[in-house]
Amino acid sequence: MAKLVLVVDDEKSVCEALKDVLEESGYSVVTATSGREALEKVNLIRPHAVLLDIRMPEMDGIKVLQALREKHPGVPVILMTAYSDTQTTINAMRYGAFEYIVKPINLDELLSTLEKATTVTEPLVTVGKGEIAPRPGTLIGCSPAMQEVYKTIGRIADSDVTVLIQGESGTGKELVAEAIHYNSPRQGKPFVKIDCTAIPENLLESELFGHEKGAFTGAHTRKLGKFELADGGTVFLDEIGDISPALQAKLLRFLQEKAFERVGGTETRRVDVRIIAATNKDLEERVKSGLFREDLYYRLNVVEIKLPPLRERKEDIMLLVDYFVSLSNRKFGKQVTGLTRSVADILLQYNWPGNVRELRNVCERAVLMARGNVITPESLPEYLLRAVRGRTEAWHPAEDRGVLPLKEMVAEMERSAILRALEEYRGNKTAVARALGMSRTTLYAKMKELGIADPENKDHSELRKVFGGH
Repeated sequence: MAKLVLVVDDEKSVCEALKDVLEESGYSVVTATSGREALEKVNLIRPHAVLLDIRMPEMDGIKVLQALREKHPGVPVILMTAYSDTQTTINAMRYGAFEYIVKPINLDELLSTLEKATTVTEPLVTVGKGEIAPRPGTLIGCSPAMQEVYKTIGRIADSDVTVLIQGESGTGKELVAEAIHYNSPRQGKPFVKIDCTAIPENLLESELFGHEKGAFTGAHTRKLGKFELADGGTVFLDEIGDISPALQAKLLRFLQEKAFERVGGTETRRVDVRIIAATNKDLEERVKSGLFREDLYYRLNVVEIKLPPLRERKEDIMLLVDYFVSLSNRKFGKQVTGLTRSVADILLQYNWPGNVRELRNVCERAVLMARGNVITPESLPEYLLRAVRGRTEAWHPAEDRGVLPLKEMVAEMERSAILRALEEYRGNKTAVARALGMSRTTLYAKMKELGIADPENKDHSELRKVFGGH
């Protein structure tokens, strides 16, 4: 079936000329000679794309574009004008135009743009329109590794044990610390973060313990340290592996006695704080190398939480994408509702050296750069595309397989996680439910929803089809 294009221009001759050209190229074309007529026809025919002139009397193309974005956000709009200027171009993209073409129109450019526009108008499941108010410590993921993290948080939240969180940069160590604090009896008290690498070494002691007036040059007044400010709450020491040996000794004393003196002071002070530390360094190796005190390491490492890198929990990627796109829609006032299958392939193939932080940045950029309400490969940063092209020939943007709704991707990830768990635990649904952090009732409901056969009643053919075997 030919894809339908609405051509809008106040000059009837332009409409007819474009109609002839596009119909010869296989499109079905309807025309309109005013903005109001265009809006009426969009309501009736729901075109795959709109080709819209900017300079029109009564209602110009920018106003028509704004109305279309409000009422029909899924319809790509290609603006065309003979009068290109900086502000018009900015406004066109700001208000969600798929593309902006300058007259006289290059036919190859027009047909290429229309092809791209009409391949991203498949039906989508709406996401990102709900009110999202992320709480501190919001963690996203259903992978077995993340389920273990959640379980550990649940076990230790009510206690005051010192926690050491280890993981690569960008894996979400601060979020884990927040989750511990806000699920603990200290949740109504301060949560104070200190990035040990962001403060010069000679000032870090003062930042932690405070100082008295005149303690050093520039100390014109008394200053309370983070430990005093956090009394009753939690202190999160990020990148603890980089502090100096002298400060390591003072921190050890504080952990043992919960007591300290301000820099330049003699009065011993006591506070009630919980310490959560994090590092992207291998502290055991630093202990062996003499760079980190062994006694401090064991004081910090009462409970250890190891966060997996994103490349080791790829079943969580689409859940995170769904969440970050929704956050970005709210942040930027956008209405992105889906992404193409090739984009999903790229995101799943990439190794994410910057982990979850990098994925969030990529999602924010993609939402800002999206043409209309769909993320296409062109919305992604070039470095990411180059990295994936270098690893596989499986991705061909010119052969995009259409739009994959975000919720459908999430369902695929959930289905994969359940199938893997069923395989690992040989169909024992009690063990599977425990590993995935859900009840047996929820597991049965999910299996039914996702069309997963019960291995206790079937011959495991579904598992073999996905994972191989005989």
